[in-house]
Amino acid sequence: MAAKIRKGDKVIVLTGRDKGRTGEVFEVRPDAGTALVRGINMVKRHQKQTQAQEGGIISKESPIQLSNIAFVGKDGKPTRVGFKILADGKKVRIAKSSGAEIDG
Repeated sequence: MAAKIRKGDKVIVLTGRDKGRTGEVFEVRPDAGTALVRGINMVKRHQKQTQAQEGGIISKESPIQLSNIAFVGKDGKPTRVGFKILADGKKVRIAKSSGAEIDG
């Protein structure tokens, strides 16, 4: 099945402690049904010092379920994502609320 939410999409959180916050998806994990969104679902982790990285307590993004985020349309409101086959046979994503094509 084609991905409804992809890397680079602007999304809004529908449920949880970050409800209502928006961010950009920087990684999607389709096998787990989760995504990593910049600045959303932050957790603190203890990290051991290595040659490349400093040790200590760091904040990083934790995966969030795809069902708990929604694509943000051009109007700034959450919308569902659908698909449409163009005349030339190309499959594109569309915003269900407005019917507008989603770039990328």
